[in-house]
This record gives sequence, structure tokens and C-alpha cells, in this order.
Amino acid sequence: MRAINRKLARDLWTLRGQALAVCLVIASGVAICVMSLSTLNSLSETRSAYYSRYNFAHLFATIRRAPLRLVGRLEQIQGVAKVDPRIVYDVTMIVAGLEEPATARLISIPDSRQPRLNQIYLRRGRMPEPGSSLEVLVGESFAQEHRMKPGDFVQAILNGRLRTLRIVGIALSPEYVLQIKPGQILPDARRFGVFWVPQTAMEAAFDMKGAFNDVSLQLMYDANQAEVTRQVDLLLDPWGSVGCFGRDQQLSARYLDDEIRQLRGTGMIVPFVFLAVAAFLLNIVLSRLIKTQRDQIAALKAFGYYNWQVGWHYFKLIALIVLMAAVLGTAVGSWMGHGLTKLYTTFYRFPIFQFDLDLRWTLLSSLISLAAASLGSLGAVLAAVRLPPAEAMRPEPPTRYNTAIIERWLPSRWISRTLRMVLRQIQRRPWKSTLSCLGISLGTSVLVVGGFMRDALDYLVDFQFRTCQREDVMVIFHESLPRTVVGEIQHLPGVMRVEPFRALPVRLVAGSRSRRLAVMGLDADRQLMNLFDTQQLQQPLPEHGLLISEKVAQVLDVQLGDQVQLNVMEGRRPEVLVQVTGLIRDFGGMNAYMPVEQIHQMMDQPPVASGAWLQVDRGKQSALYQSLKTTPGISGVAVKEASIQSFNDTIAENQMQIQAFNILFACVIACGVVYNTVRISLAERARELATLRVLGFTVTEVSAILLGELALVTAVAIPVGLLIGNLLTWLTTLGMQTEMYRIPYVVSSATWSRAALVVLLATIASSWVVQRHVKRLDMISVLKSPE
Repeated sequence: MRAINRKLARDLWTLRGQALAVCLVIASGVAICVMSLSTLNSLSETRSAYYSRYNFAHLFATIRRAPLRLVGRLEQIQGVAKVDPRIVYDVTMIVAGLEEPATARLISIPDSRQPRLNQIYLRRGRMPEPGSSLEVLVGESFAQEHRMKPGDFVQAILNGRLRTLRIVGIALSPEYVLQIKPGQILPDARRFGVFWVPQTAMEAAFDMKGAFNDVSLQLMYDANQAEVTRQVDLLLDPWGSVGCFGRDQQLSARYLDDEIRQLRGTGMIVPFVFLAVAAFLLNIVLSRLIKTQRDQIAALKAFGYYNWQVGWHYFKLIALIVLMAAVLGTAVGSWMGHGLTKLYTTFYRFPIFQFDLDLRWTLLSSLISLAAASLGSLGAVLAAVRLPPAEAMRPEPPTRYNTAIIERWLPSRWISRTLRMVLRQIQRRPWKSTLSCLGISLGTSVLVVGGFMRDALDYLVDFQFRTCQREDVMVIFHESLPRTVVGEIQHLPGVMRVEPFRALPVRLVAGSRSRRLAVMGLDADRQLMNLFDTQQLQQPLPEHGLLISEKVAQVLDVQLGDQVQLNVMEGRRPEVLVQVTGLIRDFGGMNAYMPVEQIHQMMDQPPVASGAWLQVDRGKQSALYQSLKTTPGISGVAVKEASIQSFNDTIAENQMQIQAFNILFACVIACGVVYNTVRISLAERARELATLRVLGFTVTEVSAILLGELALVTAVAIPVGLLIGNLLTWLTTLGMQTEMYRIPYVVSSATWSRAALVVLLATIASSWVVQRHVKRLDMISVLKSPE
């Protein structure tokens, strides 16, 4: 081994504490980059493969009732490759062990073969026997929630009759990767399940012989989706179609697309925030570290080493640290990626979903760190190698000496000797102090970014389910019923207040842009459903016109006062121009509201209701649920507290695990920053502090000089870091905005306190370590120095 390589090994051992801290900082950035972006790639590739292999449809349409002879005409539309008609109904299901009623979506499948589209993957059991009227397949999410297995029985109300269904298999479908009930913004696998029933059994149960009420279409590679959608609508409109829509608006696919989009946003923002901070800190630490080795660089030059050899020596030091960090970060990121993948498998259902490590992100993150450290250290190396060996062996002289500014403002008796030294040191090297402050600030900021999600989700739940939605239970009718049904619901056990609503399926059109959604018709005197914007300011319902969320306005590119065409997708299907008379900034979904009286006038029909919000006596909830299970005309029941629990068990749990990793890495980075700042300061001032010890200063006094500087820098760095953290959090939330939900920009005082506390604890721990090194300062070498 050459001498300079032995020096490299000894340097690494001598600097093992600082090298380890730098290595952990970089490894944190690499790990979160590998975890997030490799998981993103795994999820995207799994989705694409699943959709392709199991023939996930491109277009969907729901019809009131249409004859099977229309299938041939649909197949003749240019660009259509396959058409799969079926029968779909939502029914009330009675499940053992579940107090409230569940909703089951029954989907017909051919008696003796797979569907042409949206094919089924059989996880367990078998397919129903041909001609069987009682055998069904159940979706895996619902089955796992209720511990169902092949051979179990469930009861459902089919067309007003209580029927017992026998489960013969557990199944998956690309159409329901996420099983979420239509009209809901949160999945609830405990109270909503998908069942596949043989075609003949569905025809008999719902009197649909020779007819269908739902159809899926697969398009050719070069098909014009917009034109195909238009022709499908023209063909199906007379049969009660509520509009053909693409895969991008299919509920499960839309949630999955949003998850990938959100993961891409956070995967590109958060990891590279961490990586940028890590690279910046590596830059500062190594450049200052090299400055402390002026005498060693001079010795190498005196022994005949060329400048490039000295530079290559320090580059190898940097490369070894980055290499160790890349290996460690990749291993940790891969391990956490596997854990994140397991979490996704409880949320999104794929036949096979495994984590695939993408080494491109390891290489990219490592190169970023290496480049930042090399470029940052290059200036320090060049400055050192340009000096003559004799001059480089001497300590670097102070740049200037002067009294501190604060000394001119305050009487000298108010400033202690130790504080005077601290202030003069900071003023003498302002750039070094600024970089130290910025480094600690960035360490604080990543703690804020890592911990804000809990605040945002808590705020979102409280805002959506307690401020806006004050009902206890929401019931959905199978079809619109006369508003006189309110009186009947009012007499159900435990019901204290009923507020009906009208959900009208429409297509909003503005120029070349359009969007399918449900306009909510609301009463003016409602109490259970309130409209608040994101600032918690109540938004009044306009007396006329349309109130839409800002997300809808953004998608349609309309503003307040513009007119949009409202194409109703039921009844007489009027097409009317409606003025946008209100905009509301909200957190969930694509929403539009109108006064219910205006809807009735537009539809030219007597008052009807699509559902109702109920305020319920908590002591009588069980009796109410039993009544709702057998009440005809109700296709679904949503319990608010159950929705909150579902949110916490799914979306919140998913986000919290990611945030737990972020917080862990943020703590590592923050502690690494503080520790390295203190150790480098000690290395830079070792001769000066040892001289003070020779002059009679105690260990405590010398430590106070060094740690006093750290305390002042940290005191300034923490509030600056909190401000930077807020800015980074805001940028992160911008990357997490989707049509289904928007993450609010909320950072609580508790998150600020945690970030500040971690940095303070890291400072205290580092101070304790440094004080031990102060006791071991080499005073003999100072006495030998000619200076």
C-alpha cells in the first residue's frame, strides 16, 4: 500500500466520528430517494401490467336499461375493439358481526367463462358453477375485513327480497384495485364490497333478461377516445345513460392515478430536498475539514507529491464516504421500500405487487452528493496546495481583528470575557458562522417537512367531517324519491333531524373542456351540511346559478361570472346555460352546488331527493341500523364515524408510515449537522483553545467559548430553519394536489416545537462530546510552537 493510501485509511479512522455523521446524512437522502422513487416505479409498472393482462376497459357507461341488441351497434363504432355488457346493482347486505348495514355492488359475469373485459383474478376458491343462482365471488378487501372464506354465506336484499348467497371464491379485478363506494371520497372496505354473480342469477333477481344496465368498452390502439365517447353517448342516451366516461374518471383508477401522481410529487420533492440538504452539508463539512489539514497538505508537498496527487487524495476521501453512504442508503431504502410496498398491498389490491429496487436512483443520488462535495471541497484543496509548504505548515492567520459591534453599544462591564471572545470570533469569520447557521437551519427545516403530514391530515379530518359535514349518518336512495320520504325517515328509531339532498348527474361543458360530476341540490335552511372554504369561512349558497369548487373551475378554465353548459344525464336530459355565481376553495373532490329549487325547476318535476343526512341519537344507533337494513329503497348507508376510522386506517396510515421514515431521516440529518458543525469548529480552533488552556483558562471556560458560539448560532438557526421548513412544506403540498383531495398547508406549533427540540437535544449531546475533546487538547504542541 502506498504511503498516501495509508494516510487515507488513517484519516478515515481519525475522522471516524465526523465521517460517520456525514455518511449518515448522505445515506438518509439516498434512502428516502430510493424508497420513494423505486416504490413509485414498482406501483406504476404493476398497474400497467395488471391493466393490460386482465383487459381493463377504457370506457364505461351506466344505463337505466338497454336491450342486448345494442351491443352489436356499439361494436360497430370506429375505434371500439371489445364491448362487454353486464348487470350492476348496489344492494344492502347484512353481514354477521357488523352492526350497521353494508353496501354490496353486484356485478354479473358470464356463467361459464371469464368476462371479456375487467377480467377476474381468482385468489382463492373457484368460479361459480354454471346456472347456479346462489354462488358468488367476493372482493378480497371485503373478505379480509370480515374474515370470509369460500363456503361462507351472506345475506343481501335483492330487488326487495332477502336472499342468501354462498361465497365460492375470493377475487380481484383491475376495475376495483381500490374498492370505494361511488359518491364517497374515502374507501371503506368494511362496509362496501364487490361481488360477482352469474349472469342468469342476476337476470332472474332483477328482471333483466335480455337487457343490461352497464357496459365496458376497450378501444383500439389508434382510437379517438373523445369521438368514441360522443358516439356511445348518442347511442345510449335514449336508454337512460348517465354518460360515457373514460378510465381516467373511473373511481378506482382515478384514485390509483392520484396516488401515483402524489407519490411522484412527494417522491420528486421530499427526497431531493433531503438530498440537497445532505449535499450542501457535505460540501460545508468537507471544505472546512480540508482547511484544517493545511499542515498535512504542506507535508505531502514537501515530500514530493504533486498538486493533482494531493487533490486526488482528498477526492478519494470524499468518494469513499459517499460510496459507504450510497451502499447504506440503498440497503435501508430498499428495506423501507419493501415495508411501504406491504402497506400498499393492504390498500390497493393486485395479484402480485412487489418492490423492485431501481438502482438508477441510487446512482443519481450518489452522483449528486459526490459532485456537490467535490465541487465544494475543490476550492479548499486548491487554496491549500497553492501555498508554499513552509507557509502552509503555519496556522492560518486571522483575517482581521476588531471589537465586536455589540461591544460598542453596551458597557464593557455588561459583557463577560467569554462572551466577548465568542462575539469577536463570529464577527471575525462571518461567512463561516453564516454557513454554520444555514446548515443547522436546513437540518431544522427537514424536521418540519418530515413532520407536517400529521398536522395536515388531522386538520383535514376535523374540517371535512366536523366543520362541514355535521350529520351522523347519510343514506342514499336507490333512485330519486319524493321528498315526502323525509317524514318516513324521521320516524325511524333515533332520528332527530333529516335534511334531504338532490344529487344530479351532469356533464359540465366549457368550450372544449368538460367534466362529469354530480351537482348537489341543497336547501337554504340546512344545518347538517355546511359550505366552508379552506380558511373556515362559511360560503353562502347563491340564490341562483352554480357554486363550484376552485378545482372544477381550474379544470374547466372558467372564472366567476362565466357561463357553463350543464348537460343533465337523467330524466328529460335538459341542456341549459348556467352562470358560475360562486367559487369555493375546498379540500376534497370535484364539487358543484345549486339551490334545490332551481334543480326542480330545471328538471320540471316535483321535489325529489337522492338521499338524506341524518342527525341521530347515539343511544339508538343500533336500532336505527337494524331498521335501515330492511328499509326498501335504500342502496347505501354511510356512517361518519366509520368514515373517519376508515380514513385513519387507510390514507392516514399510508401517509404516516412515509412520514415516519421522513422524520427518522430528518432527525439523522439534523443531528449530523449539529455534530459536524461543533467538531469542525473544534478542529479549526484547536490550537487557539489549547493556547488558552496554557494561559490558565479552565476546561469549563474554554468549552464555554466554543459552545457559546454554537449556542448563538443555534439560537439564530432554529427560527430561520422553521421559516425555511414552512416554505419547503408549502412546496411539498403543491406536489400533492389532486382532483380527489388536496392536502392543506398546515404546520402546527407542536411540529415546530418538535423540530426545535430535536436540534436543541442534538446540540446538547454534541456539546457533551466536544467538552470531552476539549479536556484532551494537546497543550504541549502549542508550547513548542514558535508562534
